[in-house]
Amino acid sequence: MAGAAAQPGPELLDFAAFRDSSTQPVVYGYGQRSLRELRAREFRRLEGTVYLDHAGATLFPQSQLTSFTHDLMENVYGNPHSQNISSKLTHDTVEQVRYRPEEMESAEKRGAATGDPDCQLPHLFCYPAQSNFSGTRYPLTWIGDVKSGRMCPVSVPGKWFVVLDAASYVSTSPLDLSVHQADFVPLSFYKIFGFPTGLGALLVHNRIAPLLRKTYFGGGTAAAYLAGEDFYIPRQSVVERFEDGTISFLDVIALKHGFDALERLTGGMENIKQHTFTLARYTYTALSSLRYPNGACVVRIYSDSEFSSPEVQGPVINFNVLDESGNIIGYSQVDKMASLYNIQVRTGCFCNTGACQRHLGISDKMVKKHLQAGHVCGDDVDLIDGQPTGSVRISFGYMSTLEDAQAFLRFIIATRLCPSGGQPIPQATPGAPPAESEAQNTMTATMDGCSSSPEEDTDPDPKVWNDLSTAVDAVSLNPPVLEATRTQHTPSEIAAGVLDGGLGPHVVTNLYLYPIKSCAAFEVTRWPLGKQGLLYDRSWMVVNHNGICLSQKQEPRLCLIQPFIDLQQRIMVIKAKGMKPIEVPLEQNGEQAQICQSKVCADRVNTSDCGEKISSWLSEFLGRPCHLIKQSSNFQRNAKKHGKGQSAGTTATLSLVNKAQYLLINRSSVLELQQQLNASDENGKEKLFPMKDLISRFRANIITNGTSAFEEEKWDEISIGPLHFQVLGPCHRCQMICIDQKTGQRNQNVFQKLSESRERKVNFGVYLMHTSLDLSSHFLSVGSQVLPVLKA
Repeated sequence: MAGAAAQPGPELLDFAAFRDSSTQPVVYGYGQRSLRELRAREFRRLEGTVYLDHAGATLFPQSQLTSFTHDLMENVYGNPHSQNISSKLTHDTVEQVRYRPEEMESAEKRGAATGDPDCQLPHLFCYPAQSNFSGTRYPLTWIGDVKSGRMCPVSVPGKWFVVLDAASYVSTSPLDLSVHQADFVPLSFYKIFGFPTGLGALLVHNRIAPLLRKTYFGGGTAAAYLAGEDFYIPRQSVVERFEDGTISFLDVIALKHGFDALERLTGGMENIKQHTFTLARYTYTALSSLRYPNGACVVRIYSDSEFSSPEVQGPVINFNVLDESGNIIGYSQVDKMASLYNIQVRTGCFCNTGACQRHLGISDKMVKKHLQAGHVCGDDVDLIDGQPTGSVRISFGYMSTLEDAQAFLRFIIATRLCPSGGQPIPQATPGAPPAESEAQNTMTATMDGCSSSPEEDTDPDPKVWNDLSTAVDAVSLNPPVLEATRTQHTPSEIAAGVLDGGLGPHVVTNLYLYPIKSCAAFEVTRWPLGKQGLLYDRSWMVVNHNGICLSQKQEPRLCLIQPFIDLQQRIMVIKAKGMKPIEVPLEQNGEQAQICQSKVCADRVNTSDCGEKISSWLSEFLGRPCHLIKQSSNFQRNAKKHGKGQSAGTTATLSLVNKAQYLLINRSSVLELQQQLNASDENGKEKLFPMKDLISRFRANIITNGTSAFEEEKWDEISIGPLHFQVLGPCHRCQMICIDQKTGQRNQNVFQKLSESRERKVNFGVYLMHTSLDLSSHFLSVGSQVLPVLKA
């Protein structure tokens, strides 16, 4: 695969050729244990998803959870600090789990009588067995070398002790502590079993235990103490001395089922090590050989090894994607594109600033500069002055398949090496892993010119959508607005003279509000303003059974739910295909409403539940338990960005929107994107993205005509009729723009083309904030003139 990409498209690395050319044994799967059956039986929830973040958290098999649940249902586990029968059962079960695996127990016993606990000058050497950033594995022989004095980290006399951070390493590899006798070994169990989370272990060698001191104590750690004087006798064993309070005993018991499931499904850690390394080496080989037509590398891999063996490299690949000129494409951009292919990766610095700085060449000064520029760990600020702040990481787990690896490689090829204007390839179906015979013989996939099945742009039932396309003209002289009349023409027909982005004065061509966050738009020609934006814009949202906001990213069919607001009757009517319309009052009875708290963009918001009737309606349509909630009328959520001259006390307030009160897009910008998307296929037939459909994807409130594309990003403020707005900056887009708002189907082309044309930052549209807090009698109207003021 080295060299330029061939037409009609590049090929994936043939697995048989990879296997035959390997100087190391290539082990895929678990012998007689069928990987296909394992995935189908234990990980059905992965169907349609490529999960490549096992270094962050691996996944638990269904049988592990079933076995643990059965255990809890059959036994009574009490607090182990008590002396009753159920407490004794808990204590004995926990102790049994402590001594798994057996290698750890035997290492403790053999080493208990060795060493000198009376060392006068102790030193501690800490290092990871495996880097969570690059997957590099550091020699376990360092443990013996440091403790024996053959390797001295610093030239200071004394006795050395070793902490081996094994959290990343033991997730896919065995660790024999009888051979590599570290003094302290921290572990993280959810990286091994996927469940339970939040539970780890610190293995302490018995010979070191007498050296450990505590200056405080908690419940269960004292053999005796007095409340009135400084008298405290610790318990004898290191476990009892250092575990303050009641342990998470049910989680510890869950580990038993994790050990059992892992052994039953895979045959043990050695098999997992070989299987996951094969996947990593195959992917590394294929990925590192990808080239643009000009010979430039498609990715830059950050590694200290050549993936030659599992002794030096774990199943982790860390990289950044490059363009043809060698410039890095931000990790946030890659993450968003990957999600469109149902591929889940990890991005950022992975809580490992040191490795991130070393591999990416980020100096201490640059880290401070990035902080001043607004970048903090975990955000999506991926490039600053063209330099990366982090990278992309993929990692494999014991249930990962060759198809997972190849789906990821297809994604890279489709988004970086497709011929310009090509259509996206079909999404992979990783829920059906390849048979072992396929994997071990031949796994070749040709991209066929990066083409896909015909685009899904056919219209749904016209009767249904005609019913949903009416617009409202809200007319009122004084608030509250009670009168509303339906128009005889759509806003598009009313503004027919300015819809094509022609020259002339800027004019509002369309107005939309989105009463229910992430649901369909409600198009109007004239609408009142509230203190949080257009009246009732994003006042409601759909949440799942845990109260978490649902968006089209998780549930694309939300766009098929159409709300209509009748200001005269004070109701919102909600429609969807196949469902009877349902009414929700615009204002709820405050005494009857069930108050709850939710989150929007990390902000806590007070909301009220809209009742079981609408909950049942939504649950039936979406096929999952959910509720409709409304932001409380007496709750105020402040915008994070202030207007010019505004203090924090007078800043704008927000509804359930993500960033700002209003979002504006320019038809000329949409037109330019449309022209880029309207490429010809191999038969010469144009694949068109209709203008109105494209506009709907960006879910803006205000649509204007313009004289040039993206001129709105140069505006500092605008006036629309008598109203004045400040431009807060561009809207950085997510994957939702790839969802067809008429069908709920995804198409990656829009995001990818915008990414290519906008210099890797998918900005489209600008945020607006109303500069006056007195909005008691103001309206926005289609046809109003827009007067922009350019930035200084």
